[in-house]
Amino acid sequence: MKKAVLAAFLGAGISVMGSVPMLAHHSSAAYDRDSDVELAGTIKEFQYTNPHSWLMVEVVDKTGKTVDWGFEAEGPSTLLRAGIKISSLKPGEKITVKGHPLRDGRPAAILVSVTKADGSVLSTTAALRRGPGGKPVETPSSL
Repeated sequence: MKKAVLAAFLGAGISVMGSVPMLAHHSSAAYDRDSDVELAGTIKEFQYTNPHSWLMVEVVDKTGKTVDWGFEAEGPSTLLRAGIKISSLKPGEKITVKGHPLRDGRPAAILVSVTKADGSVLSTTAALRRGPGGKPVETPSSL
């Protein structure tokens, strides 16, 4: 009986210790939420995955060098509620993207919004969403 109780406590302790890194995973402390970047570029890839999606964008910097930027976004369920489907952002498409950059200067940011060539704006923030020509648009989450 004592061995069974000890095994149960050890198992619970290991489970708790194993979950600590998972909680730390969701920290956004690496990003500067008081700073913004706005970049024009070409979509290289849209990784529509859990727990976070990534929009990879090729941006030509001031020196003419192409730099790959990564924009971390919400998971597919949150993006879909905001009207952003996997087909919404296609490789080769020209966009302007806004985000909160990494504090250490590497080319990555938390995604705030994407403006497409037709003027539509994709964002998980309802106030930023716009349809073609920049007109406000209702999405499934606002119906």
